[in-house]
Amino acid sequence: MSSGGRIGHDAPYMPRGCDMRWFSSEEICEILARFEKVVIVGDSMMRHVIGSLNVLIRKDLGYGAVTDWNFSPEERKECFCNYQFNVKSCSIQGIFKTADVVKNDPSSLSCPASTVDVMIEQMIRFPIAPEELGRLRDLLPSSKPSRPYAFIFGHGLWNDLDLQATLDWLDLILDTTVSSAPWLQTGYASSHSINSISNLASKRSRKGEQASTRISWLGKRQNGFWPRLFLTPNAAGKEKPDEWLISQGNKALTIFEESVKEEAGRRGVEHLGTYNMSIQSNKFDGVHVDLKGNLIKAMMVLNWLNMLEVENF
Repeated sequence: MSSGGRIGHDAPYMPRGCDMRWFSSEEICEILARFEKVVIVGDSMMRHVIGSLNVLIRKDLGYGAVTDWNFSPEERKECFCNYQFNVKSCSIQGIFKTADVVKNDPSSLSCPASTVDVMIEQMIRFPIAPEELGRLRDLLPSSKPSRPYAFIFGHGLWNDLDLQATLDWLDLILDTTVSSAPWLQTGYASSHSINSISNLASKRSRKGEQASTRISWLGKRQNGFWPRLFLTPNAAGKEKPDEWLISQGNKALTIFEESVKEEAGRRGVEHLGTYNMSIQSNKFDGVHVDLKGNLIKAMMVLNWLNMLEVENF
């Protein structure tokens, strides 16, 4: 799905070498119901992923991604359809968890209310604020649930595509996750990984920075079921401010995407690149894609979820 493309600006996106299903809302409900919780962690691009998932399970292209149950007439005008994903006007009104839909507008869901739990924890940069890590710990059970958890990460722009900052961000989140949910901790680390991560942790500790010192989740997994996916940022559009075109332009973005794919794989985290999908898509501000682009991204995530062998949990 990462290596497809478009024939022309805003033309339909076509994956390369794979069949990407476009699921119905009922099929999406069935896929999400396989999981106790789908946890999305990241920035505004990831907030748009959960927004798009809500559009699909609410069957509402007009207001599915936003809290339309408490909208003023002005908000209904500003945040309709494509403008749901305008980060300047409608970010506060975004739906951060399906539990809010269940509470405030249950009739809009295509899924039985008790079967779907998707949420986002916004962690946009490294170092990560302690309260953000605290919220992540609080949502993870210490004992094994009846259904698996799936984790979807996205990061990069808020640390200016600094690869090491992104890896530190990911490592700390993975560490926090396994320390709070030990039933996920089923991997092992190679001696090379142990030494390299321990040295990095030691250096950062001396600097007074956050560091991840637990390394038992690194390397190949012998058993268990801990699905993790990392989404790298969209391609830059023509509206992106000139001052960002060196550090966050398309050359930097492609290098970052390739590097994250390699490093995420070392950590047992699968990777979904969005550069090819977004390079010829419409964007609000040179960064965030529109409703169509975000729906494609959400459907990519759903295809990944659908391929997970939950029976191994």
